[in-house]
Amino acid sequence: MDVEQDVRSFRDLIVWHRSIQLSVSVYEFTRTFPSDELYGLRSQVRRAAVSISSNIAEGSGRRSTGELIQFLGIARGSNYEVQAQLLIARELGFGLEVNCTKCEQLSHEVEKMLNALITSVAKPKPSK
Repeated sequence: MDVEQDVRSFRDLIVWHRSIQLSVSVYEFTRTFPSDELYGLRSQVRRAAVSISSNIAEGSGRRSTGELIQFLGIARGSNYEVQAQLLIARELGFGLEVNCTKCEQLSHEVEKMLNALITSVAKPKPSK
C-alpha cells in the first residue's frame, strides 16, 4: 500500500478506526471498576487508550515522514501500556472477563496494524 497515495487523512486509516473502537471498549470495560480506582488504574488505562488514536491523528498532521513515524511509535507505546494495564486489571479481577478479552483482542490487532504501518512509512521510496 502506498500510504501517501491512498491516505488523505488519518480518518482513512483502518488502524485509527480500530484504535477508536479500542478506546470505546476500554471505557465500557472500566465502567464497572471499583470506585476507589476512579483515579487509579481506570483513569490510566483510559488515558493510554485515547492516546493511541490521538497520536495517530497528530502524526498524520505533521510535515515530515520522520515526525509521522515518531508519533506512530508513541501510539504503539501507548498501546503496549494498555496491554500491560489490561493484564493488571485481569489479575485484580476488575471488570467483566468478556470485555477484557475484547479489549485485548483489539489491542493486539492495533499492535499489528501499527507495526505494519510504521514499516510501510519507513520504507525508502523508489527514486523516479
